[in-house]
Amino acid sequence: MIQAFRILGWLEGASFLILLLIAMPMKYMAGNPALVKSMGPIHGFLFIGYILMANFIASELNWSMKQRILSFAAAVLPAGTFWFERKYLDKKETV
Repeated sequence: MIQAFRILGWLEGASFLILLLIAMPMKYMAGNPALVKSMGPIHGFLFIGYILMANFIASELNWSMKQRILSFAAAVLPAGTFWFERKYLDKKETV
């Protein structure tokens, strides 16, 4: 289950960075909103999935309130999910 959460975190983080670093500049500097229109819903789906899975994992692994809040905050910070995965998800818990 932790491995699925890691993958979802990477996908959510990557989709967020694509929106911020590629899609938004294309929309506002090049006048082409196509990538925002396609990536926006994908990122939204991944974001909701990440939050739901973080809540489930937090309950299953008895995370502290600090760890739970950080997992949610990571989803709204650029590259936050990458940091959270590296700092809080132990490699031994992948089984």
